[in-house]
Parts: sequence; C-alpha cells; structure tokens
Amino acid sequence: MFQRTIDDFKKSAGNALQLTSLAMVAIIAGFVAILFLCAAAFVFVLQNYGLIEACLTGAAFFYLITLIAVVIYTIRRNAMKKCAAKTAKSAAQNLLADPMLVTAGLQLVRAIGVKKLIPILAVGGLALGLLVGRRDRGDDGNASDDT
Repeated sequence: MFQRTIDDFKKSAGNALQLTSLAMVAIIAGFVAILFLCAAAFVFVLQNYGLIEACLTGAAFFYLITLIAVVIYTIRRNAMKKCAAKTAKSAAQNLLADPMLVTAGLQLVRAIGVKKLIPILAVGGLALGLLVGRRDRGDDGNASDDT
C-alpha cells in the first residue's frame, strides 16, 4: 500500500541529488569563467575610464547575475510545487481504488458491525468532505510558505 509513496520518494530524492550535483558543477565552472571575465573587464575599464567606473561596472555585472539566478530559482521552485501538488492529488484518488483498502474496509465492517459503524462513517464522510472542499479552494492550512 505504501510502495507507491516509497517509490515516489526514491524518485524525487534521486532527481534532487542529480540536479544538485549538476548545479554544483555548473556553479563552479561558471564561477571560474566569471572570475576571468570580470578580471578582463575590470582591467579594460580601468585602463580606459578609471578605477571608480571599473568598480561600478563589476558591481552592476554581479547584480545582473544575481537577478537572473533569483528569477530562474523562482520559476523552478514553482514548477516543482505544481508537480508535487499534481502527484499528491493523483495519489489520493488512487488510494480509494486500492483493492487492499477495500478488503480491509469490508473486514472492518464484518468485525465491528454495520450498526456501530454508521455514526463513525458519518463523521468520517463529513471530515473527508471538508478536507476535499478545503483542498479545492487551495487553502491547505499553511500559514507560511517559506520553501
């Protein structure tokens, strides 16, 4: 019953590890390249315009790189959130179609009895209805969304 959840976790952990290692290689290589470009640009601007202009040019260049990185990070984070929400929704729908869960429910009805289960099912149905209605509105009760 939990095999799908475990497989999804393994898949997401593997993807995260691959993305992290690729990002580290790209960051290190990009950092070295940027250092050489900055040194060349600094020397060029220093020789043609002066020290203050060279420093301001370097600062503007790094500020532009920072803005680009923040935009890419935000876009990637939003795409991951959408994918995770889609996966969670499909997993919740498939859980009710699981034959093992249906069999366990039937055994529970036989063990407890129908007359004792009616109030329990009524409360459970009400809670499930409230949960689905809350999820459809997009309000999942998280006050802060820092991740």
